[in-house]
Amino acid sequence: MAKDAFLQDIAILFNFQMDSINPFILIMAGLPHLKTRLTLTHHRPLSQRVIAKFEIQPLSREEVAKYIDHHMKIAGAKMPIFTESAIEAIALRSQGWPRVINKLTINSLLFGSQLKKEQIDEEIVRLAIEDSSL
Repeated sequence: MAKDAFLQDIAILFNFQMDSINPFILIMAGLPHLKTRLTLTHHRPLSQRVIAKFEIQPLSREEVAKYIDHHMKIAGAKMPIFTESAIEAIALRSQGWPRVINKLTINSLLFGSQLKKEQIDEEIVRLAIEDSSL
């Protein structure tokens, strides 16, 4: 499999004089299946050379509210744009993943603008969810 061959090639690069010098630093980023791949027996040598591991977790409901509020303030909002029920709907549907939060908030803002709404409520978020197929 091509993905396995790539990981094996990376492991070979780390074998180069690893005891005497550190020839380079590699930052690997990927979806959750990368972590699963690295746990396979034939990738153990590479996994053992990983110095630090970090896994991004989804945002909590409170963090989603702060995330949306922060981005709205950066955009210049002077008052709350999203109602509490709208934020709750976004938090539930996105499961706290920032990429999905971004997509839902942007689509909600677009629908709200089209409907000439001053605030984004749960109904507008529902329209954004349906339109986004999320």
